[in-house]
Amino acid sequence: MNDIWQALFSTEGILLGTLVPFLFVLTVVVFVHEMGHYLVGRACGIGVQAFSIGFGPELVGFNDRRGTRWKLCAIPLGGYVKFAGDMNVTSSPVGDDAGPALSEAERRVAFHTQPVWKRAATVFAGPLFNFLLTIAVFAVMFSIYGRYVAEPMVATVNAGSPAEEAGIMPGDRFVSVNGEKVETFADVQRLVSGRAGDALTFVMLREGREVSLTATPQPMEQEDALGNKIKVAVIGVVNNQEFGQPRLITYTPVEALSAAVTETGHIIERTGQFMKRFAFGREDKCQLGGPVKIAGMSAQAAKLGFDWLVQLVALLSVGIGILNLLPIPPLDGGHLLFYAMEVVLRRPVTERTMEAVYKVGMLVVLGFMGFVFWNDLFGC
Repeated sequence: MNDIWQALFSTEGILLGTLVPFLFVLTVVVFVHEMGHYLVGRACGIGVQAFSIGFGPELVGFNDRRGTRWKLCAIPLGGYVKFAGDMNVTSSPVGDDAGPALSEAERRVAFHTQPVWKRAATVFAGPLFNFLLTIAVFAVMFSIYGRYVAEPMVATVNAGSPAEEAGIMPGDRFVSVNGEKVETFADVQRLVSGRAGDALTFVMLREGREVSLTATPQPMEQEDALGNKIKVAVIGVVNNQEFGQPRLITYTPVEALSAAVTETGHIIERTGQFMKRFAFGREDKCQLGGPVKIAGMSAQAAKLGFDWLVQLVALLSVGIGILNLLPIPPLDGGHLLFYAMEVVLRRPVTERTMEAVYKVGMLVVLGFMGFVFWNDLFGC
């Protein structure tokens, strides 16, 4: 009995050690995403019937004074906001069969009767709030802890590495990578780590003059701070205390916010780059994971401390924001695609077309979910 109790309720057990951190991370990200839809929708004068964290049977909930049902449901793998007039998942435009069933007062606040810009703003607000959450987390972290940086210097070059083959030498200083200026060694790592197999141009400062060299990063398996096996591209250079002269940068609140925006932009850029390379078969499928992998990362982050768990929230929030912007129904990006077509055509896309595309999109989404679940359980 004691063994069972330990396995379930100790900080190393399934409940407190894994399930609680996982639900914390996922709930915060989902809540912020749906709150973006809710707040912007309300600001646009759209009525809200329900705000749900999770799917399936309702566990607990209440109605606010505006008639919105706020609820927590049994399956915590997502959430939704149901707007007034939503008769189906496509949020049908004016003229659908459900339209006449609405009273005049209901039509004024129904989602599908709003101008296209209001519908687009409401839909886009979900991913936007995910990005804002990441910016907020990084801004607070930079304000409290600052950030350690090192000079973009080469201390040693690994034998047989792409850097050695390119002619990079100890004592060289990175000036730019593929035309992008670098100021820290972390900038070099950021620009190289997702470009395995790509020939990159490095401008190095050597004895007062600039030298242009070309090297092709190679993938190397490493273990990150959360215990994940990840593949990153490297050219085989090492920075150290003597050459890098690491120092702590402290930020004012305004500087921290600016740095947070920049860092979030870098994460979005790297994520987009990864997805593009993955689509062309240039990334390892095991780099993608689903709920099981996120749960494992949450458990490991919780062991390292609450600040690590919050950072995981920030990183996952960016990923959810980008994923939702893909132009695939039923994701937010799919709805935005329909609204863009509506603007171009100067009329709503027909209900039949929307439903047909939605079914295809749903199959794609379900296929992707099945793929990451397979990776989680069997594939990797």
